Amino acid sequence: MDAVNLRDTEAMDFSNPSRQHRRVSILGSTGSIGTQALDVIAAAPDRFSVAGLSAGGRNLELLARQAVAVRAPAVGVASASEADLDRAIARAADAAGVTGYAPELFAGEGAAAEVAAWPDADVVLNGITGSIGLEPTLAALAAGHLLALANKESLIAGGALVRAAAAPGQLVPVDSEHSAIAQALRGGTADEVDRLVLTASGGPFRGRTRAQLQDVTPAQALAHPTWDMGRVISTNSASMVNKALEVIEAHLLFDIPLERIDVVVHPQSVIHSMVQFIDGSTLAQASPPDMRLPIALGIGWPFRVPGSARACDWSRPAEWTFEPLDEEAFPAISLAKRAAAEGGTRMAVYNAANEEAVEAFHRGAIGFPDIVDTVAAVVDDQRARESAGAGGALSLAAVLDAERWARASARVRCGLEETPLGSLLPDTAARSEGQKEKL
Repeated sequence: MDAVNLRDTEAMDFSNPSRQHRRVSILGSTGSIGTQALDVIAAAPDRFSVAGLSAGGRNLELLARQAVAVRAPAVGVASASEADLDRAIARAADAAGVTGYAPELFAGEGAAAEVAAWPDADVVLNGITGSIGLEPTLAALAAGHLLALANKESLIAGGALVRAAAAPGQLVPVDSEHSAIAQALRGGTADEVDRLVLTASGGPFRGRTRAQLQDVTPAQALAHPTWDMGRVISTNSASMVNKALEVIEAHLLFDIPLERIDVVVHPQSVIHSMVQFIDGSTLAQASPPDMRLPIALGIGWPFRVPGSARACDWSRPAEWTFEPLDEEAFPAISLAKRAAAEGGTRMAVYNAANEEAVEAFHRGAIGFPDIVDTVAAVVDDQRARESAGAGGALSLAAVLDAERWARASARVRCGLEETPLGSLLPDTAARSEGQKEKL
């Protein structure tokens, strides 16, 4: 899969970056990625404008203010009505002294997919958190838009579906690690690549043993030493699930076998990832931690956007350290590699079970190590479920069905709900009751 060369279209003139102007639709515009993307676009009006915005709706007033500020032609919200969105935009326009702004509005579960398919966009930045981003990802690809992907979960859950839907070069990574790899891969040909090395900050619990993780709190899990992220991603970073998903994402994006993708802990988060070549050379991408750089490169690929972020200051002393990952304390990566190697909907189950386990942890229903233990148990249960005849050919419906089953199974295991009749294998339900007693 050629993830590092954009497809050739009349809408995008790659011969001279100064002549490019890309219309960008942002999915998840009120989140961390979305707000930073709007900063990037505002700082480079000659390069970018906004074609559409969508958000979940928990911050409807912010979405409305964003839409009015950039005059987005299309605006979508998932958890509010079209009338609610219309009124919020009217209030924001009145407060800003703006008249005559009347965008196309979308509301409901399909709003993000509608904005993703909006025909007046050149680029779609998917900054949604979670596998709910899968359908918008497929919609953007089907519409022929360049997809700048920050929503790793849609690629993880969709796997072969997303790969099959993407034209060569249509998918560009936005995660800092995969952006770093895409940049480093320019230094050699595909058959010269030996290994990919993803860096991990280690999160707030770097250096702790599994026993020392038993009593950590949700507040501690959210205290990431480098990045300011949302609750799910911050918790995933603490458990190394985020890095596990990134390993699988790298495998899917760059066609490198799982056994040739490594993770190394780099607490300073300045080296974002590396590519090791067959001659012993290693190319690394270095920059201070700032997501505006990979966002700008993602929506502007293959051209760089001047001033996207500050550079390293080579006039000051600095120390960069690297250390191996403690896989006994943090087994999420090895678990993900095994699940991904089995294929099918296994990674969709892994991701969905994790999202439910993270919720259970923040509710106080389970301990921190139980997050990955729950994921492992649900993945094991899926193997038994498939042996009993469930499953089938990979399709969007199969992925969504596997996710629903995994979420229900994880919620039962975490004690968040009783066993849904008929949804779990008999021995799974029994083990779930035992899990609840332990909790």
